[in-house]
Amino acid sequence: MTSTVPPAPTTSPSPTTATTPATPGAPTLDDRIAGALVGAAVGDALGGPVEGRSPEQITARHGGRITGIVGPWDGDDWRTARPIAPYHKGDGHVTDDTLMTHALVRVYGKVRGHLDAYAVADHLVPELIGVPRWIPELEAEALPLQRVFLAEKWIVARLHYGHVDPREAGSGNIVNCGAAMYMAPVGLVNAAHPRAAYDEAIDVAGAHQSSYGREAAGVFAAGVAAACAPGATPATVVEACLSLAKDGTRAAIEAVCEAASRHRDVESALVPLRAAVAPFDTVGPDYRAPSLGARRPSRLHAIEELPVALGMLLAAGGDYRQAVLGSVNYGRDCDSIATMSGALAGALHGERAVPADWAATVAGASRLDLRAPARTLAEVAREVFARDTARRRAHEAAFATLAGTP
Repeated sequence: MTSTVPPAPTTSPSPTTATTPATPGAPTLDDRIAGALVGAAVGDALGGPVEGRSPEQITARHGGRITGIVGPWDGDDWRTARPIAPYHKGDGHVTDDTLMTHALVRVYGKVRGHLDAYAVADHLVPELIGVPRWIPELEAEALPLQRVFLAEKWIVARLHYGHVDPREAGSGNIVNCGAAMYMAPVGLVNAAHPRAAYDEAIDVAGAHQSSYGREAAGVFAAGVAAACAPGATPATVVEACLSLAKDGTRAAIEAVCEAASRHRDVESALVPLRAAVAPFDTVGPDYRAPSLGARRPSRLHAIEELPVALGMLLAAGGDYRQAVLGSVNYGRDCDSIATMSGALAGALHGERAVPADWAATVAGASRLDLRAPARTLAEVAREVFARDTARRRAHEAAFATLAGTP
């Protein structure tokens, strides 16, 4: 099998220069895509060390709120102290959120078009089981399958070994944020077209999730697409999400964003946002000990991560640093929350919104070129748009002939 271990960069990778303006202004497509993907990875790395903890535990452990990249929760004992596995969470290491996001970008790079559930079977599964890659948390080269969570291993079990119809393979999996956490690329390929992003993500996520987990994937992709629109604001992003969200997901976003609208800073919003999402969250108050009713299909419930990420975006006024730090200090599944809020804020404002020192530290520590996926996806987005435009024009001409209109 091909080895893909990158060298540890000594400096931050070169910025994308394709169409990025030399002077400050409205971010371009390339800049928004880079902002979303780099912003998601940095948010992921910041949240990893405190995942599963409460705001109170985080404050006690770090002597206050987290304001940047921190080390492992258990310090030098991280290999043995964690209850789940010897993952080096912290010190700028990305987690499975970023590994899955980059894997999906590579799928887009191969397909060079819209994706569906069959693309997951034909291309994402081989990405997980066929090529060893550098896994920052393991500090080793390994198959991505050896790092991803059980809910993501489900994809391989169902599609590679079970030969299940890809459109139905997500049924039976635990319902969580597993599909939503890596759907930013779908929103970016469908930049400024939330409905198209939602529809594509719902199809793709059918191979991984069902119920409100699948719904969250569609809504998150729509939010990222909406954030790419010229003149977009946190409010327009939320409006786009609400226009498409269904059932408990819509209700949870409404409740959380209503609570967020009463705050002008993320610090004061931490407790109110948790209180607002709690009625819709099946995990319960103890994140590491979910209730018996957790993660089961329901039309009444929602994943916690997406509504909170949108709430943080609102409370922060779209500011990347504040939205991500609010997500991190919220605790619980904060790496995924920060991944989502980071992608949304990065898409809104472009790569310049992401603190350069954070991005450089994460790229170096994780031994990843954080901008290479953005360059690939920007190329694919343009190719997809050109083909979509040609198909739409062909349909317009055909329909005009059928309808007898000029």
